[in-house]
Amino acid sequence: MVRTQNPLWIILGLVTVFFHIWLIFSGLVPSLISRPIHMALAIPWVFIFISKNRSQFYLGSILTVIGVCSCIYIALNETALSDQYGFIQGWDQSIIGVALIAITLEMARRTVGWPLPVITLLFLIYGLLGDKVPGEFGHAGIPFNSFLGTLVITEGGLWGKLTGVSVSIVAVFVIFGAVLNAGEAGQGFMNFAIAAAGRLTGGAAKVSVISSALFGSISGSASANVASTGMVTIPAMRKLGYPKRIAGAVEAVASTGGQIMPPLMGAGAFVMVELTGIPYNQIILAALIPAILYFVTIWIGVNRYAELYDLKPYKDGMVPNLKVVSKTFLFFLVPFIILLIGMYIGYTPQFAAAIAILSASILLFIDINLIFNWEKTKSRLINAAIFSGNQVATIASIILCASLIVGVLGITGLGIKVTSTILTLSGESLWLALLLTALACIILGMEVPTTAAYVICVSVAGPALIDLGLQPLLVHLFIFWFALLSTITPPVCGGVFIASSMVEENWIKVAGSAISLGLGLYIVPLAMVRHPVVINFADSPLESIITGVQIGIGLGLLSRGLIGSKKKTYKLLFIMAGFAVIFAPSLVTLLYLF
Repeated sequence: MVRTQNPLWIILGLVTVFFHIWLIFSGLVPSLISRPIHMALAIPWVFIFISKNRSQFYLGSILTVIGVCSCIYIALNETALSDQYGFIQGWDQSIIGVALIAITLEMARRTVGWPLPVITLLFLIYGLLGDKVPGEFGHAGIPFNSFLGTLVITEGGLWGKLTGVSVSIVAVFVIFGAVLNAGEAGQGFMNFAIAAAGRLTGGAAKVSVISSALFGSISGSASANVASTGMVTIPAMRKLGYPKRIAGAVEAVASTGGQIMPPLMGAGAFVMVELTGIPYNQIILAALIPAILYFVTIWIGVNRYAELYDLKPYKDGMVPNLKVVSKTFLFFLVPFIILLIGMYIGYTPQFAAAIAILSASILLFIDINLIFNWEKTKSRLINAAIFSGNQVATIASIILCASLIVGVLGITGLGIKVTSTILTLSGESLWLALLLTALACIILGMEVPTTAAYVICVSVAGPALIDLGLQPLLVHLFIFWFALLSTITPPVCGGVFIASSMVEENWIKVAGSAISLGLGLYIVPLAMVRHPVVINFADSPLESIITGVQIGIGLGLLSRGLIGSKKKTYKLLFIMAGFAVIFAPSLVTLLYLF
C-alpha cells in the first residue's frame, strides 16, 4: 500500500532517528514528554506503513490522527498532569486515556497478533472488576478515574520504566543495527563467519552459528535473525547437500541464541539493567559463559550431524578471500569496537551507541574499495531510516502493551498474590517453584514476544524465586532464557516456522532437530541454578570457567545421546551420564577438598 521510497516515510524515519539520538545529548527530558513522543512517532508506522489494503489504510489513518493527538496532549500538558497525582479530571481526559489504551492494544495486535493484546485486556478487566473476584485474588476496588489516570498520566503504566527502556536504549540499538546492516557491515560479519568456519566439518552450519550469534545480539529478534542471515546460510547448506530439517533447525537454533549473547543480548541486557538496577557490565559478564555453553552445544550437535550425514564444508570457490573478508569485516568491527570501548570506559550504553551510530553512518558513504558513490550512499541512508522507523515502532508496540500489564500488576497487587501462590504450591521447594515458573515462561512465550514474556514472568514469579534464596540476577537470567524457549518449542515456535518455510520442510521435523540442537536452552538455566558460580565470572573467573567446562562436558554427553545414538541402551547411558556430570557437585568444590 505504501512505497518505501515515499519521502514522507524517509523523513519520518530520519525524525525517529534524530529524536532518539537527541534525547541522549539533551539532558533530562521529562518522561511524560519523551515517552508519549516515542509512541507518537511509532503510531504511523504501525497503522499506515504496514497497511495491506485500502480499508486498513483509511482506518489506520484515523487511528493515527487520534493516537498522535492524544500523545501530543500528554506531552504538552506534562506539568499540569503531574500535579493531578494520577487522577483523571474531566470527560476529555477520560476519552484521551481510553483512546491511548485502545490504540496501544491495536498496535500490538497489528504487529504481533492477537495473544498479547488479549492477555493485556484481561489484565485491564481484572484491574476494573477485580473487586468482584472472590478469595485472595480479588482486590478492594479501584475508582475508574484513579485506575485510568495511573495508567496514562503517570509513570505507573503506559509511560512506565519499561517504556523508558524502549525510548532511551532499545530504540538506539535498533538504529545502530539498522545503520550497520544498511552498509557493508552486514556482508562483513557474514564474510567473517564464512572465513572462520566455512572450511570446518559441517562448515555451512557453523557459519550459521557464528553469523547468527553476531547479528542476533544486535537485532533482538530470533525471527528477524532467521529471515536475514537465513537468506544466505540456508541456501548454502542446501547447496552442499544438508537435509532440509537440519538446515532449518540450525538456523532457528542459532538465531534464537543471538538474544542471549553479550554484549547486547538483543537489548535484553538493558531491560535487565532497568528492572534489577544491576550495572550493565555485571550483567553481560554474568551472561557470557552460559551463552558460550549454548553455542558450544550447538557446535557439538552440528559435528554429530556432520558425522551422520557427511555434511560438507564450503567449497573453495564459496569462501571469500582474506582481502575481501578483512575489508568488509572492518565495516562491522570499527563501529562495534567503538561501542564496546565507549561502554568499557564508563559512558552510558546509549551514549556509546550514539558514537557508534555516527561512525557507522560515516562508513555508509564508502564501499570496500573506499570509493564514494552518492547514489549508493543515498540508498543506504534511506534503507537505514526506513528500517529504523519501522523496527522501533514494532518494538515500541510490544513494550507499550507489556507496560500496561506491569502497571496493572502494580496497581492491584496481583504480582504479590501470584508470588504467594507459587510459594504455597511449591511447598517452598525451590526446584518445584522453578518448574512452575519455567512452565509459565514457556506457555506465555508461545503467545507473546520474548521481551514481553520475560517482563511479565519476572514481574509475577521473580519475587517468589528471590524469596526462596536465589540472587536477583540469576532469577532474571533463568526467566529470560526460558522465555526464549517458544522460538524452537512446539506447538508455537516462531523461529522454526520461518526456517521451515525457507527450506520447504514440515515444521514438526525441523522442530524435532531444533530441540536436539538447542538442548542448551533447556538445560543451561537449570545448571545456572545448580551452580550459581557459573554467572559469577566477574568475581570468580577461574571457578566460573572450571564449572562452565564441567557443564559443557555434560551437555556434550547429552548431545551425543540425543543425536544419532541408534541403540537405546547407549542413548540412555549418554543421557544419564550427561545429567550426572551437569548436576554433580562442582569440580571447584572437589578441587578445594583435595
